[in-house]
Amino acid sequence: MKKKAKKEIIHLKNVSKHYHMGNSIVRAVDGITLSVNKGDFVAIMGPSGSGKSTAMNLIGSLDMPTKGAVYLDKENISWFDESDLSQVRGQKIGFIFQQFNLISNLTVKENVMLPMDFQGASKEEREEIAEELLEKVNLGDRANFYPNQLSGGQQQRVAIARALANDPEVILADEPTGNLDTKTGEKVLDFLKALNKEGKTIIMVTHDQDLAKEHANVVYWLKDGKISKVTGKKRE
Repeated sequence: MKKKAKKEIIHLKNVSKHYHMGNSIVRAVDGITLSVNKGDFVAIMGPSGSGKSTAMNLIGSLDMPTKGAVYLDKENISWFDESDLSQVRGQKIGFIFQQFNLISNLTVKENVMLPMDFQGASKEEREEIAEELLEKVNLGDRANFYPNQLSGGQQQRVAIARALANDPEVILADEPTGNLDTKTGEKVLDFLKALNKEGKTIIMVTHDQDLAKEHANVVYWLKDGKISKVTGKKRE
């Protein structure tokens, strides 16, 4: 019996992102093609300056390509206007940033509620889901704290809860352990692995080879804005 093909969620086709710096052109991403299937744990790997952060912005539709096409659920979103893009991002992609990007004058619960507000959820629904997600990341007792009252690891777990607020298919994590000590970073990776086992697609940008090799089933290696190799194997 033939195996059913995996659903492709994200596809970048011959994508480039160039910037003009005076009389020079910086080719941050220079003609990459990659695909992400539902249920994958993908790592975008490379040293500083390799283009991985730019690639992350393109994958997450935070930036648009100079050339090429970005497909989300087989729809070309390359030239969507910002209002349409923000709706697509809010519904389908959750973001976890190295710097956490929590809003300092909002409580932990309010930070988690915020993405749902942009999608028009009622206050009651936002509060209920935020409380459930904070319990999921073991921070239910910190709901009314402010970010500066939490440790780095706790703030990153709040960021994970916020990323899950609209139940997106894809979680995009940019150096999720970059500002954490080794032990705390391992706990954060455990959360991401658990989410992947639950069916979430994880895309992790990292410069840490050990993290990429240990956790990802597919690793795209970037060098000078190009994909230099692909390792791992797509899950059937």
